[in-house]
Amino acid sequence: MLRIAGVLAVVALGLSAALTKVNKHKPWIETSYHGVITENTDIVLLDPPLVALDKDAPIPYAGEICAFNIHGLEAPFEAVVLNGTSGEGQLRARGLVDCELQKEYTFIIQAHDCGSGPEGVEGKKSHKAVVHIQVNDVNEFAPVFREPQYRAPVTEGKIYDSILQVEATDQDCSPQYSQICNYQITTNNTPFAIDRNGNIRNTEKLSYDRQQQYEIQVTAWDCGQKKALHSVPVHIDVKPVCKPGWQGWNKRVDYEPGTGSKQLFPKMHLETCGEPLSSVRTMVELQTSHIGKGCDRETYSEKSLQKLCGASSGSTDLLPAPSASTNWTASLVSDSGRDSDLIFRFDGRQAAKIPDWVVPQNLTDQFTIATWMKHGPSPGLRAEKETLLCNSDKTEMNRHHYSLYVHNCRLVFLLRRDFTQVDTFRPAEFHWKLEQICDKEWHYYVINVEFPVVTLYVDGVTYDPYLVTDDWPIHPSQIDEQLTVGACWQGGEVTKPRFTQYFRGSLSGLTIRPGKIESQKVISCLQACKEGLDINSLESLDKTIKFHFNPAQSILVMEGEDLENMNTAVRKISYINSRQFPTPGIRRLQISTTVQCFGEDTCITIPTIDAVVMVLQPSEPRITITGVERLSRPASNFGSSGGIALFQDLHIISTVTRADTAAHHTARQPGVMEEIIHNLDYCDILVLGEELSPEQESLQLQRSSLLGKHLDATNSTSGMSIYGVDSMANYEQVIRLVRYYNWQPGHLTERRLRLTCSELNGRYTSNEFNLEVSVLHSSEAGVHVNHMIAPPQYMQVAHHPSMINDLYPSHVSGVPSAATVVIVMCIAALVVVVVLGIYHIHVTHQQEVKLTEMAKEADVVWDDSALTITINPMENLEGPQAAEEEVSEEEEEDEEEEDDEDEDDITSAESDDSEEEVDVQLPRMQRSSKKSQSWDKTTISY
Repeated sequence: MLRIAGVLAVVALGLSAALTKVNKHKPWIETSYHGVITENTDIVLLDPPLVALDKDAPIPYAGEICAFNIHGLEAPFEAVVLNGTSGEGQLRARGLVDCELQKEYTFIIQAHDCGSGPEGVEGKKSHKAVVHIQVNDVNEFAPVFREPQYRAPVTEGKIYDSILQVEATDQDCSPQYSQICNYQITTNNTPFAIDRNGNIRNTEKLSYDRQQQYEIQVTAWDCGQKKALHSVPVHIDVKPVCKPGWQGWNKRVDYEPGTGSKQLFPKMHLETCGEPLSSVRTMVELQTSHIGKGCDRETYSEKSLQKLCGASSGSTDLLPAPSASTNWTASLVSDSGRDSDLIFRFDGRQAAKIPDWVVPQNLTDQFTIATWMKHGPSPGLRAEKETLLCNSDKTEMNRHHYSLYVHNCRLVFLLRRDFTQVDTFRPAEFHWKLEQICDKEWHYYVINVEFPVVTLYVDGVTYDPYLVTDDWPIHPSQIDEQLTVGACWQGGEVTKPRFTQYFRGSLSGLTIRPGKIESQKVISCLQACKEGLDINSLESLDKTIKFHFNPAQSILVMEGEDLENMNTAVRKISYINSRQFPTPGIRRLQISTTVQCFGEDTCITIPTIDAVVMVLQPSEPRITITGVERLSRPASNFGSSGGIALFQDLHIISTVTRADTAAHHTARQPGVMEEIIHNLDYCDILVLGEELSPEQESLQLQRSSLLGKHLDATNSTSGMSIYGVDSMANYEQVIRLVRYYNWQPGHLTERRLRLTCSELNGRYTSNEFNLEVSVLHSSEAGVHVNHMIAPPQYMQVAHHPSMINDLYPSHVSGVPSAATVVIVMCIAALVVVVVLGIYHIHVTHQQEVKLTEMAKEADVVWDDSALTITINPMENLEGPQAAEEEVSEEEEEDEEEEDDEDEDDITSAESDDSEEEVDVQLPRMQRSSKKSQSWDKTTISY
């Protein structure tokens, strides 16, 4: 056995040695390979092809190739043996290859022979070869533009090489498919072109007036001729040729009354076309010369304005509104305007004489003359004097005591003193030369005289005379003086007295105040404009901006070095009108600007721009006066210390109609009534019919009731006027204190008064509130009914249910028919007796009236008005009483004559013409019998 085992071992060793000698060579492959694979496929095309050679062929196994091994980091490839004998192999992708993820791959490959058996035991490996694989791209992506849309501005009239460039991209990995080879404008008929690089240009000059914006569509192709799925819009804005100037402003700005300050240029900025600036100066001018007297001012009367501004009392208005008491201005040409601003126009032919009772007397060393004046250049080279105010001799001589006139655009004030005041050579003529005198604009002139010093104020600014000439005082004489307005009166040294030196221009509010001069504060208040320019948020204005207003705030000048700060400052400019009811209409704005560039005096020119502020119509107030419209008081009250309070229940309210915004678009929807608070400037109590008789009656108001208010009052036989700018509540309070006194009320039949109130000098007026005042007449009780009333034209018997109930209590409700007949007959008899008695008394009384009229001592006017008399029927139930009445008729006539002075007649107010009813309490009759009955209240309808 051992021998057999040894033999086998020897045989095995021999076989092994034999095999080793058979697989003597390693497989051979190329040292490197280059392959190409198209993305989304799995076959790699290698160059050279994958083939392994083995010199041991054709020995089985030893000369055959069993495998190809790949060495690399996660290489997505595998190599397979197609033919082991020939050594042919193939490289494949294990999955789809995406060029966009990785374009190239590099890895190592080795070939293995089969060795000694099919499992490749003891096989040999070839050397390592490098494989480089390139992934070929597929044109799977279309071009996409980088921006969703493009926009560019162009200036009109220019040809551009490139306005803007559009750009598209492609996500494919290869240059062939990822590059954009062409762009195209797909919009037809446009003046634009595009090149291969995406540059857009215009093919003709563009015009801003013809078209201000273009929109074109652009598409793109890649080099594989794949077109973009979506085109891109391109907006091209045509700008006008850059012109330096203000931009972003509105031609018209609407101003709603009561809204305070409103910005005029909230979006305005200065375009400099790229020119660097070193400074900017802007002037904004608000032009209001056509509004009222130069701007929107309060249009109250001169007296009301002076009271409001705290001026000294005692001024005389020489140009008041024409009326019965101020008729000297009736012949002058006046223009009240739409804002109730009283203006008198003089064309060189009108003048007015001031009545002597109006002329202020005893002008001392201190007095003030004030007026509004609008005047232009006088015609002719050597213009005549134009007199505003003149006090001259009325007859015999032609001396001017004081006057105010214009001569060659110079304002001259003449003041000649009397010898009684001064007896030396003293200043007499004061001359001022100012542009305002002949600029055809409204200005407020105030001359304060503190002799020998005379100061002129024009629109609140003081001016000293440039020339003062002296003269001797006037010799005293007994010649009367004449004060005139609009010319000077020449009453002496001519064949016919006449006016001379006529004024040409407009005047308003001409006043003289003797004994005092006005302070500058009051003067500024009297001429203050209620509208002007303003700066919003002044505290936020940049410190480098310098600004300046003129006194009227109609001109604003701004200066700055930084353009942006200047733009911000201009946006803060606003318009303001503090009047509650401003004058509606246009206010013109003018904005002029000058700039300076670095190193140059001037550079670009900024055009002046014009705009308007439209002040809208304010809601018109409706002033309503309500209260008791008829007063009847006992005669004793009229002459008492308290008199009769006429307007105790007076109420004054004002309402406006606001537009209902919720119902703005609905038809037939009125506005919403809203109560508002505003001032009044006068309330007039007018006596209707005959004027008051001063010896018998008057209207009175305690002066103490005006203390602490801006109110004053005047009184006359035609009524009372309460004036001054004050609240409706204060007016209401004062008017309630007005009292009527009558010391002979027996003569009073009826007094009718009318109350009206005004705001803004009659621009808004109230309703006419009418009040009727009558005396409540009463007489002492007499025996018979005919003592108490006048005989009526018609008589009606009326039974009141209350009386019937009193006559017939509830426990005696059933009255026999016979008794009823008796009662009716008694009542009828009583009526007949009463009628006959009244008629007899009426005839007797008429005779007495005729006698008293002849003697001119009649105190009572008989009234035959229709009366409704309620009679108590129980008074006729007792026969003795009725009989007593018939017997005593003659005694009653005698008693009536004795009691006539105490008996009150029914007044004329208690007539058929009246529209209301009052209850008059008649005195109760005192019966002589034990069972006395009393008269009920009798209602007199009138």
